[in-house]
Amino acid sequence: YCFRDAASGAEHAALVFGDIDGRAGVVVRVHSECLTSEVLQSLRCDCNAQLQAAVREVARQGSGVILYLRQEGRGIGLFHKVRAYALQDLGADTVDANIELGFRPDEREFTCARRMLESLGVRSIELLTNNPEKCRRLLAAGVQIDRTRPIETPVTNENAVYLSIKGSRMGHVFAGLAA
Repeated sequence: YCFRDAASGAEHAALVFGDIDGRAGVVVRVHSECLTSEVLQSLRCDCNAQLQAAVREVARQGSGVILYLRQEGRGIGLFHKVRAYALQDLGADTVDANIELGFRPDEREFTCARRMLESLGVRSIELLTNNPEKCRRLLAAGVQIDRTRPIETPVTNENAVYLSIKGSRMGHVFAGLAA
């Protein structure tokens, strides 16, 4: 299913598996686009691994939804994300790079997720995320969350620093990541 966000004009997608209409506790991943990882196969982040893990979990459950939101680079867009990468190559972390470019660490907006879930007839969700702030912001947008579950992905040499920053500076929770 495709949805156009009236506020931003962005076109988002909902990948639906199984019968979800009118159900509560639907397994849902609210996932933001990451062209660099999902198309260009960058190993710098864990976005593609999270998406693939969520798809496997929805299939394992027999039903669920992946909301694929067009909010590249935590909402700063591809152009600015590439600029942030350049700053990271010079030593800034992912949070400081966004701030140096004049953005908040996370510019994403989740009202569109609520509208999408309502359109699909989903009453409440079991959210697949490592991000407590995403959970808070979805709740503030009006999404009914019954439970959250982490998405465990491999920590690699290429993404370890990124994941560490997500944990220490952004509050993400990773069971397999040492401080």
